Amino acid sequence: MDRRITEFIAALRAAGVRISLAETADAMRAIEQAGITDRELFRLALQASLIKDAKDFATYRELFPLYFGKDAPPPLQQPGGGQLSDEQREQLMQQLQQMLAQLSPQQLAQLFRAMMTGQPMSGQEMRGMLGQIAPPSMTNQRYREWMTRQALRELQFNKLDQALRELLEQLRQQGMSAEALRAIEQAARANQQALAEQIGQEVARQMAAMARGEGRARPRQHAEAELLDRPFERLDERDADDMRKVVNRLAARLRTRLALRQRRGKTGTLDAKNTIRTNQRFGGVPMIVRHRKRHLKPKLVVLCDRSVSTQHVMTFMLLMIYSLHDQLSRTRSFAFIDRLYDMTMYFAESRPEVAIERVLEQIRPTRSYSTDLGSALDEFVRDHLSVVDHRTTVIILGDARNNENDPGLAAFSQICRRARRVVWFATEERYKWGVYDPGSLSSDIYKYAPMCDAMHEVTNLRQLAEAIDRLFVRP
Repeated sequence: MDRRITEFIAALRAAGVRISLAETADAMRAIEQAGITDRELFRLALQASLIKDAKDFATYRELFPLYFGKDAPPPLQQPGGGQLSDEQREQLMQQLQQMLAQLSPQQLAQLFRAMMTGQPMSGQEMRGMLGQIAPPSMTNQRYREWMTRQALRELQFNKLDQALRELLEQLRQQGMSAEALRAIEQAARANQQALAEQIGQEVARQMAAMARGEGRARPRQHAEAELLDRPFERLDERDADDMRKVVNRLAARLRTRLALRQRRGKTGTLDAKNTIRTNQRFGGVPMIVRHRKRHLKPKLVVLCDRSVSTQHVMTFMLLMIYSLHDQLSRTRSFAFIDRLYDMTMYFAESRPEVAIERVLEQIRPTRSYSTDLGSALDEFVRDHLSVVDHRTTVIILGDARNNENDPGLAAFSQICRRARRVVWFATEERYKWGVYDPGSLSSDIYKYAPMCDAMHEVTNLRQLAEAIDRLFVRP
């Protein structure tokens, strides 16, 4: 039991809960007095010893069942919720077997069988199914919902809806009654939700095992070329130092390239009118040539989606941009969730690395699926539109998934009319643009696209560096 308590405390620390050695010793002494036979008294004794900040209670409640009594899998309903006749049940099973024979991949067929038959998947079956996909890339339980969404996406969980519709349509064509079809659909939807919860529980256990140094870990890859092309959503927290070194090298290369481009651009282009006017006093001989200067140092305004899914790309983009401060006239940076946050002050007071840590700590989502870019755009136009002028390049970083909120196209149009350029850094692969997502529903990216001067896919470091480099090329 002492080892399990020690592992639990390590997981709490990995999740961001501050626990000192003295508090660990207090917890051990509290358990000696409270004992372990009364599970609720045991839980309260540990909580009183270890948790001193109200914001950590939620983390404690999430992790405790993973170490001291695992949650039982959610119960599944029988086909049709027990409302089908023997004939209807037999008809459903026959049609289901035909569909399962054609359904692929294997894990999708497993999920669909459990969803339609109501036969729960054992823990071993669930672990085997999840073992076929990539393990969680984060160990902090704060990101449990995000890691669960990633697992559901890799399992193609959204295809269960299409398979259910096809099955119901086939049964309808065979003459099954509307009441029976409705009962089958209701039971299947309830089972689908229960399976999603079970997958979430197993993902949480994997994350806890990895936090303890157990479980299946990703192979370490240190080659710069591999890190440059690795998708941000697959980054491992343990590779943070390697990634930071790569970002610093990329920023140095960009800084050298931009400085050279700046020197070459100083001469500008021939200004014919000014040249003729200047040389009238000489009758044209000798001639003093005048050039029109090119302003290569842009002003930047950056609006970053501060979702868990965009945390890595936001971090690396801000590191690179603020490392190029000598090539920029001015930079203003904002983060948005369901409202707008001005990040500029953090970078004015600290080095970029420290500033980003403060941003991630103090600006974070308070609930799932809370992104509302439209509201943030309205707030920007109301309070900060004056920072945008004819020399300003505006960068929007995000996936444009607004959780069915108003996209704020009128405010976005105002920003576009004032700015020199508006560039969108899309944090999803191009094939996902505008595609329905079970978590955040539809994407509004193609509503914003016609008003943008450029759209860049930035799902890895190489794409991000190229997109930033293009900001300094005069269109």
